[in-house]
Amino acid sequence: MTTSYRVDDYPENIPDSIQPHGVLLVLDESDFSILQISANTEQHFGMEPQQLLGQPLSTLLDPAPIQVALAEIPDLNRVVPLPLKVNTTQGAMCCDGFVHRTDHGIILELEPAERRSSFLAIHSLVQKTLYQLQQATDRATLFKHLVEAVQRLTDYDRVHVYRFDADGSGEVIAEAVRPNLPPYLGLHFPAMDIPTWVRETYCSGKLRAVADMQATPVSLVPAQHPQTAEPLNLGSAMLRSPDACCVEYYRNMGMDASLVVSLIRDQTLWGLLACHHSTPKLLPHETRAACELLAQMTTATLGSTVKQERLEAQAQQQALQSELIDAIAQAETFVEALIHPEERLLQLVNATGAAIGLGEEINLVGTTPTTAAIQNLVAWVESSQPGDLFHTHCLSAQYPEAETFKAEASGVLLLRISKVRQYWIAWFRPEVLQTVNWGGKPDQGVQFDEEGQIQLSPRTSFALWQETVQATALPWQPLDIKGALDLRTAIVGIVLKQAEELDHLNRELQRSNRELASFAYAAAHDLKEPLRGIYNYANILQEDYGSVLDAEGMEFLGEIQGFSQRMETLINALLRIAQLRQKELHVEPFDMNEGLQNAEKVVRASWPEVDFELRIPRPIPLVQGDPALLNEVLRNLLNNALKYNEQLDKWIEIGYEAHGDDGSEGHAWTFYVRDNGIGIRPEHQSIVFKLFKRLHPQEHYGGGAGVGLAIVNQIIERHQGQIWIESIFGEGSTFYFTLQSA
Repeated sequence: MTTSYRVDDYPENIPDSIQPHGVLLVLDESDFSILQISANTEQHFGMEPQQLLGQPLSTLLDPAPIQVALAEIPDLNRVVPLPLKVNTTQGAMCCDGFVHRTDHGIILELEPAERRSSFLAIHSLVQKTLYQLQQATDRATLFKHLVEAVQRLTDYDRVHVYRFDADGSGEVIAEAVRPNLPPYLGLHFPAMDIPTWVRETYCSGKLRAVADMQATPVSLVPAQHPQTAEPLNLGSAMLRSPDACCVEYYRNMGMDASLVVSLIRDQTLWGLLACHHSTPKLLPHETRAACELLAQMTTATLGSTVKQERLEAQAQQQALQSELIDAIAQAETFVEALIHPEERLLQLVNATGAAIGLGEEINLVGTTPTTAAIQNLVAWVESSQPGDLFHTHCLSAQYPEAETFKAEASGVLLLRISKVRQYWIAWFRPEVLQTVNWGGKPDQGVQFDEEGQIQLSPRTSFALWQETVQATALPWQPLDIKGALDLRTAIVGIVLKQAEELDHLNRELQRSNRELASFAYAAAHDLKEPLRGIYNYANILQEDYGSVLDAEGMEFLGEIQGFSQRMETLINALLRIAQLRQKELHVEPFDMNEGLQNAEKVVRASWPEVDFELRIPRPIPLVQGDPALLNEVLRNLLNNALKYNEQLDKWIEIGYEAHGDDGSEGHAWTFYVRDNGIGIRPEHQSIVFKLFKRLHPQEHYGGGAGVGLAIVNQIIERHQGQIWIESIFGEGSTFYFTLQSA
């Protein structure tokens, strides 16, 4: 819109005076004594204010009805009307009383009730209007009945319904006006015409009436509250005087009296029922109350009308969504279900184009910006717009680059489905050139003081002023946004269902693995006893019957002993693997530097005749893991690097690389163990981590069961890490593995 001034820049300005047609009293709640009183008591009651100050309320009237009313309204600022009789110098006077609590006492407002409206006339008109409201099938008819009924009831020159937009500006959507006055129907008014603090006073649902804009305001006596030494805040008082800016605003409009009733819907200020009159006009309380009742009934009926429209739209949307979800659940690919047929995805939120992002892949549907433009847009949304959903109907106002593709996407609704996998859907709406009819130029009421501060100044013209709005799409409605969020929920539900099925399979697999591990452990454990017996009996035969056996018999006994030892090694390896699969991890911060020192001592003790150099280019960071198991990893890798090395100058280098981050908590490090050993041929590199796989004959490189690297692999996987190898045959090998940082 043309105006760029913020309504919140305008200061709150609540007068501390009242209109002269009534009297206001401030009472001490403890004893109902009069703390303050308006200066016009002599005109109404024949008594000067000083005669009443400090006196009990009973001097003027019976306080009992007020005490009863206050007992029923503990809330601050809630106004209760009461019929009261005031003792004046001329005798008893019937008054309409209005009482409410504030932070600084009780406010009692009194209006002489000399003029009474005909109850039967009001009742008949209200009853007829209520019937018309109930029969209305659309909003236009609903508000037409309201403004026409209120004009008949009040005889105001102009009665209109003013609806607020999200930005605080508003539009006249219904009007009943005298033929000699210019119509305001369809005109927009900027937010500055009704500043934020004014709208907040209307949010409480209070009725506001000004009988005569030109009337001289009446001050309070004393001017300051005696307990706070400050002017009394009359923001909730019905008799409060209009401020000077408001008076000038209405005079520029040619009006001298007004009545404004809040239209509250879903506990939010939806709009105003505003009445204007060209001459002073004081309405009786009954008439004002009838206007308030009709306004409340209209908003209640509006809720049911809108609800019916919404239910019909929701039913259509849910039908589309059901088709879409069924297609997703049955389709082989997620994208195929969304884009065939393409109208279904677009109709879900009333869009003309869409883009589906699955990681690096982007699929386009309908009329959209280019793929490159969409990628840049998504990157901007990711960096600047938190949450699962971003939407705007004027993208270029927040993202200036959108000006280049406003014809395709002035409006965008972007739904994040998975941040981890970068899954998202974006819908687009094109630019719709709009002509907005303003009641006067929107920024006409803006002035600046000597210090350059914005001052609220009433406009002097309400003539039609047109503005063409560009780079703006039709706004996304709550139903569109709900449709997008419901789609996300449904997609996540499908994914969770699939994940649940996969989890069930995983649990079955884990159960089978546990049973297999238990079987392997039990079998290996039970095999050790007979195997030990075979070995022992072979020793007995060799020692006690060696002189009886010939050379071939002794050779056979030696083979039996060798096979027994070999089998025991294999059984021990099988037991170790089974233990690793069943062992509970005791995860804690682990110092890899200390672990390497311990592993080096063990390896050097195991190979006392072999000299080698251990290289550590820089200190190794802390990781999260089970210290006992990670020590075993380091020992096995060092032992493996030394075992398969025929160089005279043997060396082993151990270091790390940052993996995907700087190694801060929760991220992974990639470690490596590099040697200058014999290396591994490419065709053998895929099997080195398998159990009982040896690449060389048993008698070469110190024998072994082929379980060391299998154990290492098992431990790293238990730590949610990975291990792999890079090797050049004849030059050496590098083992890589990942662990979480501490």
